[in-house]
Formats: sequence, C-alpha cells, structure tokens
Amino acid sequence: MTHFAIRPEDLQDTLAAALGDRVQKISIALAEVTVHVNAQHYLSVMQTLRDAPGCQFEQLIDLAGVDYSTYREVGTDGPRFGVTVHLLSVSLNQRVRVKVLCPDDDLPLVDSVNDIWNSANWYEREAFDLYGIVFEGHNDLRRILTDYGFIGHPFRKDFPLSGHVEMRYDAERQRVIYEPVSIEPREITPRIIREEHYGGLN
Repeated sequence: MTHFAIRPEDLQDTLAAALGDRVQKISIALAEVTVHVNAQHYLSVMQTLRDAPGCQFEQLIDLAGVDYSTYREVGTDGPRFGVTVHLLSVSLNQRVRVKVLCPDDDLPLVDSVNDIWNSANWYEREAFDLYGIVFEGHNDLRRILTDYGFIGHPFRKDFPLSGHVEMRYDAERQRVIYEPVSIEPREITPRIIREEHYGGLN
C-alpha cells in the first residue's frame, strides 16, 4: 500500500491536536512543518511524536546543536543554544522538524531522547562535544570527535578558528606532540579583478 505525502497544513493540524499546549507554536515554511517546544516539555512531546496515532515518527534521522549567539545581530534575542531534530514517519510518509532552546546559556541542557530513538546516541554526543550541550539522561555522554583532554567546544561561535593547540607526530619521540598554536591569525582579502574583457569574457 502506497502512502502519499500529507499536506503540511494537515500535518500541522494533526500535531496541534496531539501536542496541545505543550508546544509554543507549529510553523510551516517551504512546505516543512516545525514544532517549537520548551525544554520542560521536550521529552513528553518527543514521546508523543513517536507513539500517537497520526504522528508515528518511528525514526530520528538527524539531531544537531545550534549556537544562536550571532542572531542578536539580525534582531533575534533569547537563549544562545538549541537543538534541532528531524523525525521521519515511514509508515505515514511524513516528516517534522522539532526545535528546542536550552534555557541556561552557562549550562545548556535538555533531555536526552536516546531512550525513545537509539539513533540519537551519537548525534547527542556530537552536539555535546562540539557545542557543550548536555543531554540529561544520556547513559554515555562523552566526546566523540575531538581528542582526549580537548578543551572547549569547537562549533561555538566564540571558539578561535585556529584553536588553542596544534598537534603533530614526532618521528624521533615516536609519539604525538601538543604545542601552542604557531599560526598567526590573519585576514585574507581576495583580489578582485575589474578589467574589461578579463579572460575573454564579454
């Protein structure tokens, strides 16, 4: 039996009925539905999205941390860190995006959804490693991409582009050596050529 994709407006109505006042808003942009939820309701909303008739999002296909710190430059204020999740219902052929903000900038924390979808495991570890977002209830929350003893979270917008240390393999000592960064930070401005007919173009 083939299921045709549901209209975003119909999915929005279904989600509104299933989730009630636990969500801040359910928006549609570019034919995609996004559920905005407070951290306190995040876990129960996610459980409903998996289990409720008309929702049945069996798969978590992506989860990512976000650093909104520069959004203030475009007029958006609020918490600095958030998590964005994409869910898929194979049985109903529908998708939804869920956005949750971490209430505390100093200790960004939301509930783990790893017990609901075990595919969240490494995604949550990645968001913890790269953004410092703590997932409450995750049973193995540790770094996944950076090295042992790495200091800081490299996807935060205030993390220096060159990092804090550089590493190399020393053949004489037969081990990895960590040293302070030796690269001088510099801004590279591309050369702009404004010649008429440059390269034979008209």
